Amino acid sequence: MTASVTALESPLRRPKVARRTALALSALLLLAAWEICAAVGGLGPAATAVFVRALAISSALSLIPIAILWYLDRRERESPALFAAAFLWGGLIATTLALPANTIIVQAVAAWLEHDIALTELLGPNAALMIGAPLAAPIVEETTKGIGIVLLFWLMRGEFDNTRDGFIYGALVGCGFNWFESAMYVQQNFVQFGAAPFGFQLGVRYAWLGLGGHAMFSGIFGAALGYARVTSRRWFGALVAAVGLLVAMLAHAWHNALPLVLAIGASKAGEAPPKTIEAPPLLGLLEAMTLASVTNAVIFLPFLLLAVWILWRSGKRERDVIRQELAAEVGGTVSGEEYQAILADRRFRTRRIDSRNRRVSRALVDVQNKLAFRKRRLRLREFDPEVDPVVIARRDQIAELRTHLRA
Repeated sequence: MTASVTALESPLRRPKVARRTALALSALLLLAAWEICAAVGGLGPAATAVFVRALAISSALSLIPIAILWYLDRRERESPALFAAAFLWGGLIATTLALPANTIIVQAVAAWLEHDIALTELLGPNAALMIGAPLAAPIVEETTKGIGIVLLFWLMRGEFDNTRDGFIYGALVGCGFNWFESAMYVQQNFVQFGAAPFGFQLGVRYAWLGLGGHAMFSGIFGAALGYARVTSRRWFGALVAAVGLLVAMLAHAWHNALPLVLAIGASKAGEAPPKTIEAPPLLGLLEAMTLASVTNAVIFLPFLLLAVWILWRSGKRERDVIRQELAAEVGGTVSGEEYQAILADRRFRTRRIDSRNRRVSRALVDVQNKLAFRKRRLRLREFDPEVDPVVIARRDQIAELRTHLRA
């Protein structure tokens, strides 16, 4: 294998890189554990109990977006370990890296507001958070989540194939961030107001079945990185990735700026700002989730349409690549009957080879699809797929699976 083709493989498969990565992630996890214990446990046993309960509910709710993303990944399954790694980066590492930076920026805004009494009177007692949240969170949180997505893009480049993969990895990181952050907000509200708004905080943060908010923001950036993977113009791919990160930050900033926009609008309408910070409304989980889903569909319509277009386009692209690259495999790794099923594959349909042995059938379809994506990536880099060891290994794997299927 030439050095250039080797560059298409995942660095994590090299022992030295794997060891260094494991050490770095272990250090980050220790830092995250220390910060979580300090932030959560330092608020007292009652607040800790609220956090644990909120995290348990959030864990159950997170199964919904994870299941949806697992379904979206059905044409070329990634390992459950990779799913877990992306989710836990967002949930444990990105959140704990973002927490101190967010706090510092909001405190700096609060110190600045001490010298601007007029602005404080205009916005009310929550002025520091209203101004600080749109400044801090979009930059800090999208960066800490984005680092994890970029690491997956580099370390697992052999599995990070296209736009669909990028959206899934990015959304998983966002789901993890939402999983942990939701529980922290419930705990903070309990400490601040004496009541834990489980229904409101968890319902609002799991709008669109958990695929709104952080999952959508990070999914857009991940999809942009995925596009950079499949384009032969590297400079254009880098530009698309940068624009994807900017769009994620803009969507996040718009989300966090809404309270500020509403407060300014109320002031212009002659309404006096509130004298105290108001507690979240007492809403049930389903009521809050439904209300937030409908509201967010209006507020985030351009970003929602972009995410839907990404999923539609990436699905179509996957099917096209599979059809085109496996056409040359008919009579070898793909039978004529199987290729007819490939041609008949649709957006919500997943082909099967033999319903009597579903496990081997799913594995065979998966390896055939991986073969197609590998051949396309080689062609984009102007390499000959016929001499690639990975392509040869995929074909051998298909032959072995077909033997099991006949047996």
